[in-house]
This record gives sequence, structure tokens and C-alpha cells, in this order.
Amino acid sequence: MQLGLAAWHRAMLAGCPEDMLAELVADDAVFHSPVLQTPQTGREAVLLHLTAACRTLRQTRFAYVRELTDGHEAALEFDAMLDGVTVNGVHLLRFDLEGRIVDFKVMVRPFAAADLLWRKMAEALEDG
Repeated sequence: MQLGLAAWHRAMLAGCPEDMLAELVADDAVFHSPVLQTPQTGREAVLLHLTAACRTLRQTRFAYVRELTDGHEAALEFDAMLDGVTVNGVHLLRFDLEGRIVDFKVMVRPFAAADLLWRKMAEALEDG
């Protein structure tokens, strides 16, 4: 897990290049969005959403402020400022034995931040 988490942090610091993300995501990965009803399954769907999220978050002051790890799982709390709205959230990641992401869940608060993030993500997905 530590290798996967370290690779995730490197990708975030590098601005989430698609090739770095592609190496990190398992074929059967699942992405849980804070605004979509159903999980997005499969490597391509997860990459699509992670890439859009990175494009959106690059527009902000983004920082991880807390990290909790347990075996192959990590909880990363973050703060961001998006269009003057404070975004507080958590990334929950689960890695396989090779350090690839198999499950990625995002939770965001407060509601105004989740709503703004949803709109920004929709724009980023359309720009794809």
C-alpha cells in the first residue's frame, strides 16, 4: 500500500499526468463520486473521473491536511478553495497488492462546496 500511496502523492504533485494515473489504476477499479448515484466501474471510467477531478482541483489551492493509513487503505483529508468556496473533503483509497488503486471514494462538505465541485467536474468531463 505504501508504494501505491506514494505514487498517488507523486501524481498529485505533478498535476496528475494521465500516464501517471494510468499506471496507478487497476483494471477493475471503482470510483465513488460524492454526487453520482452509482459507482463508476472499470479502469477507463475511473481514469476519466480522476483526470477531470485533477483538472478541476488544479484551479484551486489544494492541500492534503491529514492522512490515515491501515494496511492497504488510506484516508486523505483535503482542503481546497474553489471560486471563493472552501471545500473540505476526504479521499478514501484502497490499493491492491501491486499498489494500484482498486477503490476510490470521494466525500465533500459543505453542501455548497459539493454543488460547486459537481458543476466544475461536469464542465471538466465535457471538455474531456
